[in-house]
Amino acid sequence: MIRLLLVGTLALVTYRLARKMIDEVPDTVDPLLLPAPANDREALRRQSAAMGVDPKR
Repeated sequence: MIRLLLVGTLALVTYRLARKMIDEVPDTVDPLLLPAPANDREALRRQSAAMGVDPKR
């Protein structure tokens, strides 16, 4: 019973700490972006694959 109470308390403290950290992040922070592809051909393949078509060559 005491273990369950301790685990619940730890979970609540962790949740509140995470929420506080998330709320403190300013809105001006950009999300992490993927690095640019090495060449245009790779970018075309990714874009075409995302659209569901084969790239024209």
